Amino acid sequence: MTMQSRFDAISPLDSRFYGGDAQLYGALHPYLSEEGRVRAQAKAEAALARALADEGIAPQSAADAIAAAAGRVGAAAVYAEEARIGHDIRALVNVIRAEIPPDARRFVHLGATSMDVVDTANAWRYREAVEKVVIPRLGLLASRLIALAEGEAETTQAGRTHGQHAVPITFGFAVAEYVSRVGGRILFLQERARALPGKLSGAVGAYNAPALLAKDPRALERRYLAYLGLAPASHSTQIVEPEAWSDLAHACVTALGVMANLADDMRHLQRTEIAEISEGFAAQQVGSSTMPQKRNPVSFENVKSMWKAFMPRVITTYLDQISEHQRDLTNSASQRFSGELIAATAYAATRLGSSIDGIRIDRERMKANVALSKGGIIAEALYILLAKYGHPDAHETVRRLTLEAERGGRSVLELAALDPELKPLLAKLTPAERKVLDQPDEYRGLAPEVARDVAKTWRGKLAGVLPE
Repeated sequence: MTMQSRFDAISPLDSRFYGGDAQLYGALHPYLSEEGRVRAQAKAEAALARALADEGIAPQSAADAIAAAAGRVGAAAVYAEEARIGHDIRALVNVIRAEIPPDARRFVHLGATSMDVVDTANAWRYREAVEKVVIPRLGLLASRLIALAEGEAETTQAGRTHGQHAVPITFGFAVAEYVSRVGGRILFLQERARALPGKLSGAVGAYNAPALLAKDPRALERRYLAYLGLAPASHSTQIVEPEAWSDLAHACVTALGVMANLADDMRHLQRTEIAEISEGFAAQQVGSSTMPQKRNPVSFENVKSMWKAFMPRVITTYLDQISEHQRDLTNSASQRFSGELIAATAYAATRLGSSIDGIRIDRERMKANVALSKGGIIAEALYILLAKYGHPDAHETVRRLTLEAERGGRSVLELAALDPELKPLLAKLTPAERKVLDQPDEYRGLAPEVARDVAKTWRGKLAGVLPE
């Protein structure tokens, strides 16, 4: 029995998440599906045949026949043959051999071991999935964040530390943090995907079999990998060095972490008592099965939840670093799940980008929330200015004023103005300094400038990644 629809799948990643987005599914399927895996391995076998012909080991006609047959290979035929013989790569070889002239059959998989094909095919397909699917979607997210940082660079917002009001910032400044963090993950993902190596070094990595065929086995390996745009690792055993994949997995997980952090911040800003932004809500969308008024931040919550599901999987990647001597099979099953981490990253970037694009910002509510602190929000500025003009213990003095303000009806600034010890110091303030105390929402430091500078910097660094 085979699956007839995505609803037959066990994994919700397939049935509900990336499988529920037809465009994303179509983009990832050629690389991360089982069909994509088999086709990538067939592509590697074609590349090997081409390399053998280039080295004069196989006739060009044989290489052409092998490449043509490899291009027609499908997972169903390979799985049927594997069920008969019990070996996946030899099944692939047999399927290709069955489709070519007898005199070409001896050149299929010649000189290679299974992992020369498996690891090389994985490197190719994971790199392609990251560069062609993940990076563009992260780029779209970054472009929306850049626009938001610039557009809200002057929008005053309460800075928050430990869940409490700190000093004012701007909403654009808050968003700029994620412009920088997402931008950094994009560049890191690109770098790590392009660093994935392949191999053609034989059963233990010492080029035993290739050395029987080529005068320079490493030159044969380079030709083989060049057809796939890959480079060899400086050393391999039966498998490639696992750290390259570990690094890419780490890049995916940290990208998911940045997106989860952004989603969580946006989710908290939608709390009823904060209500500074709201997630886009479709006309027919239902927020609760029993409370008709609910408008839940489901997309932001979904992204954080996706991170929770996939972040722990990096531990398996670290466990897969260990392989006994030149190779054992303890990573064989676990590594077949690796592509799901790339799919989850692409899905989260897609959904978060759409959510950011649809948010509504309540600037008046942001301003009102700053005012909630009743002047206490300028306590830092008051302390700094008093110390600047000679007060020996300004921090403690202002701390006591904040406690008194909380107990009474006057603000910190009003109490300071009534203090005979502080009056002479306050008289020294420049008009600009006085304005900071009188208009707390203007006590924003360089927040607007930083927001614009970060947006400009990353627009330049991500040139070629951001959508035009």
